[in-house]
Order: sequence, then structure tokens, then C-alpha cells
Amino acid sequence: MAEQTLEKVRRLDDYRWELPQDYKPGMRVPGIIYADREMMEAIHLDQALDQVANVAFLPGIVEASFAMPDIHWGYGFPIGGVAATRVEDGVVSPGGVGFDINCGVRLLRTRLTEEDVRPKLEELVTALFREVPSGVGSSGKINLKGGEIDQVLRKGARWAVEQGFGEPEDLEFTEEEGCIPGADPARVGHKAKKRGTPQLGTLGSGNHFLEVAVVDEVYDADAAQAFGLDQIGQVVVWIHCGSRGLGHQVCQDSLQVMDASVKTYGIELPDRQLACAPVTSPEGQDYLAALRCAANFAWANRQCIAHWVRESFLQVFDRNKEDLGIEQVYDIAHNIAKIETHMVNGLETEVCVHRKGSTRAFPPGHPEIPEAYRSVGQPVLIPGDMGRYSFVAVGTSQAMKETFGSTCHGAGRQKSRGAARRLMEGVDVAQMLLDKGIVVKARSKRGLAEEAPEAYKDAAKVVDVAHRAGISTRVVRTRPMGVVKG
Repeated sequence: MAEQTLEKVRRLDDYRWELPQDYKPGMRVPGIIYADREMMEAIHLDQALDQVANVAFLPGIVEASFAMPDIHWGYGFPIGGVAATRVEDGVVSPGGVGFDINCGVRLLRTRLTEEDVRPKLEELVTALFREVPSGVGSSGKINLKGGEIDQVLRKGARWAVEQGFGEPEDLEFTEEEGCIPGADPARVGHKAKKRGTPQLGTLGSGNHFLEVAVVDEVYDADAAQAFGLDQIGQVVVWIHCGSRGLGHQVCQDSLQVMDASVKTYGIELPDRQLACAPVTSPEGQDYLAALRCAANFAWANRQCIAHWVRESFLQVFDRNKEDLGIEQVYDIAHNIAKIETHMVNGLETEVCVHRKGSTRAFPPGHPEIPEAYRSVGQPVLIPGDMGRYSFVAVGTSQAMKETFGSTCHGAGRQKSRGAARRLMEGVDVAQMLLDKGIVVKARSKRGLAEEAPEAYKDAAKVVDVAHRAGISTRVVRTRPMGVVKG
């Protein structure tokens, strides 16, 4: 970063940077970026700092406009952005959630070891690729009839469990038990329901994936034991996907309404992509009700996928269900807006927390954490790229004080999809990964090139910044063995 660019950026410490309110006239609060100096060089290049500043214009925003170390340019908010607005007089902005509502991560643990899985890895990845539909516009194996889509939108993962997809225990280890209250299917348009109806139980495309991985580093023995991830060589499965076409359409429909709302309520913004409405307004309440439906759809989606992951393992390994021991560690959203109570200026305040490419990171003792984890804190699931590693961390009291209980959500892109394709032109990405012992199945070579490890920041560096800043702490590292991409 050129020194003159730093004139308006204040370095608070090794891992925190401040955009003061005079960075852009009209900012209501400062911006806070979690990054080391090397990361700030890259953040500056894709205009993400301007987006952090723009978010600070939102009516009712409190404390600061935050950016996690995996920050990069997005629609309205930067990806990796966090902002809380007072419910009483603040706004809700679809740009603070994004088009893939409740894109999130589910992690399953098993009793298998790398030694067990390696001889059958190709067969296992092929089974996962076959059993879990993936790719652009993919349709699932679930045939929703009549008004069943409304039941999915109301009940979320609980609907899937009632239909035999997974275990009741899965719900205990899912954020909001897989069903956020306040969902109203009447607030979801016909086109969104039509897009979502055939897609339940599908992985989708882009950066969504299934990954068979192995625990190769334990940093926090107590938390790792609580999460059931304390054995080096233990095989786990990562599931990363969201609300598919339904969530995309909910966002698109809401943006049209919000664009008009800005004029109705006389809201002045530096970027129309931040279109918003007061939280308590009819437009704001309609959006939140529809968003909750999309979030529930995503939890049902990951629930169904997890069921077929278990089925695939049963097909491939000559062991019974108990011996495989495929249990859920946790499921967490990283694109969502939620009404939560936090301390603001020493007072308990009801706020709408926007997390876009950011993971909830609640501390030990928090009542929303499963009882089995309450003594250590909430699991934080941070996937990396398909060639290096992913991380499990844990929430902290520092995150509650500083970031409304939020931390990073992944490695974060450092190259656009087009730039990644150009970089990997002529490279057989599947073979490159196979040379590292990683079996990958994908619908297209183009999509694989877009998701090459070189397109992403080093997740270890991202997690290290969050760890050293104290907004989440490392527990376990996993490395990939087999990957299914859309």
C-alpha cells in the first residue's frame, strides 16, 4: 500500500486498522479492519476499504463498520463485512447479507481414520459426486409437492429430519436448531419458490463444495475434545452451500423494494447497492421474514446433503452406522442478518447484526451454544481452499465485546473468477491436486479453474489474524483428501 494511502488510515495495533469518520464525509461511525500489513496491501487494491466506509453511512449503525481478515469486494457490503444497526431507528440492508442467504458450513466427524479411507478414497468421492447433485441449476432428488415448499421454509432442517433425512441430534448442533423463528412463506415470491422447489438437497456451483478431510493439527486440546475432533488422522466431512436459487431470488426481489424504500424514507446513501429500509418498517419486516425463510431452506438443504453423505459412506465402507460414527459437529451461517441483543455504550441494545461472509463466534457460557460446547464456546467453521487446509476455531468474549460476536468465514478470494481462469489456463487442476493426494470431482474444468487454490488467500494467515486479535481462537486444522465441486 502506498504510504500516501495510509494518511487517512490509522493503525491501532498489529491486527486492527481504523478508517476514521472523516475518511468519507457522512460516515456515522468509524471503520475497523482486522488485517496485518500484508493483507492491507491486497484489501486496498479491490476497493474494499471504500465499501467499509460506505457501510458506515447506514442509519442506526452502532460502534463501527467492521471487516474481517478475509475481506474482499462484494455487492454493497464487502464480503467479510459486519455491521449492527439499532432495531429502534436503524435499517436492514440486503446488501449486508448478499444473494446466497445463509450460505454456511456444516461439519461432520467420523470414527474413520485416513488409513481407513485412503484405499477407498476414489470410490468414496465418486459416490458423493453421484449422490449429491451439484452444478449450476442442478435439481435434487426430493420432489416437493403442493405446498410442501412452504413447510420447508417454515421448519427448515426440522422438516428434513421429519422426512427421514438425518438424525434429531443434528438439530441440537445447528445454529437456531436449523429453524430461525419469524419465517413467513407468504413474504416469499412465487418465482423464488419456483426456483427453490427442485433444488432442495443440491450443492450448487461456484465456491460450494463437499470435502473429505483429515485432522492434522490440534491447537486447543480441551475445545477439540469437546467438539469430538481430538484425534490426529480422524476423517471429517465439510459441507459448504446455501439457499440456492430461492435465496438469490429473495435478495433480488427485496432489492427492488428497498430501492424504492430509500426514497420513501429519505435515506441518503453513497452506493445504491446499500439499498435499505428501517428495520421496523413494513418493507424491513417483509425482507426479514423472507430472509428467514431462505435461511431455513439453506439449513434444510445442508441437512439433506448430510444425510446423503452418510448414505455414501455406508455404501462404500463395510461397516455399520455405529462403527462409522458420522455425527454432526456444528452448522453455522455466514451470510445472514439476525436480531440480537448486545452491549452498546454500556447498555443492552436490540440490534440487527448483518454478517456477510462472516461467522458468528459466541463465547463460552452463551445460552445459544449447544450445552455440550457451552464450557468452551461456539464452534467456528472456517473452510480454506481445496488444496491446503481448513480450520475449526472457537468463539470468544473478545468477539462479543468488539465485533458483535463475529469473526472470519473462510480464506477469502484474492483473484476474481476470470483472473483465476486466466492464471490456470493450460493447467489440469484436477491432476495438480491428485499429485498432492487430493481426489477431486467437478462438473466442469472451467469451474475447477475458478476455484483453484491460487484464487484464494492463505486461510492459515486469515485465521492467524483472527486468533491473534482474539475474535476467535484456533482449535483444529484439517487438510483435504477428496473434494466434490459444482
